[in-house]
Amino acid sequence: MAVELLGGRLLAPTFGSSIYVWGAIITIFMLALSLGYLAGGRYSMVTPSVRRLGVILTIAALTVVPLLLFANPMLDALSIAVPDPRFGSLLSAFTLFFVPTFFSGMVSPYAVRLLVEDRNSSGRHAGQLYFVSTFGSAAGTLLTSFYLVLLLEVNQILLALMLISAAIGLCAWFVQAPRNEIQ
Repeated sequence: MAVELLGGRLLAPTFGSSIYVWGAIITIFMLALSLGYLAGGRYSMVTPSVRRLGVILTIAALTVVPLLLFANPMLDALSIAVPDPRFGSLLSAFTLFFVPTFFSGMVSPYAVRLLVEDRNSSGRHAGQLYFVSTFGSAAGTLLTSFYLVLLLEVNQILLALMLISAAIGLCAWFVQAPRNEIQ
């Protein structure tokens, strides 16, 4: 959610902050998340491990690097190529946010697969994971919109979020797997 809010800040100087821009951002995030959920669920069926979850988190973090380096020139080029704010903002949101959001979407279903030990507890584990995820999104939204944007630049916030995801991913890589977990 923090990245979604920051997406509005990134697109605003080029395309404004109209309903078209926010509709484009929300659409791309929802589409990328839904496809990421699907891919994460499928990927979790092939030798699931905490290490592989760490790889997903690290890839998600690394896909933010182009956003940090090239967002402004990319937005300038896209606004010239597609000046209509509806389609220009849609293409811009897709170009900037689809890939990082797709990989971020893979995390939750993959984590559910690691948490579920039997079918009887699957609902409880999924509910707990989605509680933590949604609560974290709400906290991140408030923290970003009420405080971070006042203290830091957009790229600094994105860099911090990227580093947190990468650090969690690297920590997961070094976690010792239980004996019954396949590496």
